[in-house]
Amino acid sequence: WAEEFNGPALDSSTWTYDVGGSGFGNQELQFYSARPENVSLQNGNLVITARRESYSGKAFTSARVKTHGRLAFRYGHLEARIKIPNLQNGLWPAFWLLGQNIGQQSWPKCGEIDILEMGHKDAITAGVVNRRVFAAAHWDYNNNYAGYGNNINVFFNLNDDYHIYAL
Repeated sequence: WAEEFNGPALDSSTWTYDVGGSGFGNQELQFYSARPENVSLQNGNLVITARRESYSGKAFTSARVKTHGRLAFRYGHLEARIKIPNLQNGLWPAFWLLGQNIGQQSWPKCGEIDILEMGHKDAITAGVVNRRVFAAAHWDYNNNYAGYGNNINVFFNLNDDYHIYAL
């Protein structure tokens, strides 16, 4: 399976949206929309745009796309070619996976793998916000949260070009 984002819009047989402003467990400040102002396909790229605008009681909008209920993997190699925006203003881009049973099991029982997370407060404080990549796994162990994560600082700004992030 591959997704090249070559059509005029997301393929609804593969992709859907999380829409809302509830914070999705992370106290997020934006309202996630399915509007073209926040998510579009441009020249074979999925473009997610965060905007400072008043919308449904929130000061920001963005988009959150997912394959939940449409596409699932058990084995294999997963990678994405991603260009990160400049993160100096507090953006937190992520490329992550949840277990396909998220509707039946709560987090962390469903499991989560974060392939890419950037924009963490510690990276901002250290002056490496566009160079520090976090990855983590979260799961349940005997009805308790378990997890492991780590980060790496690279020697160049990741927002300067596209890079491959893989699991």
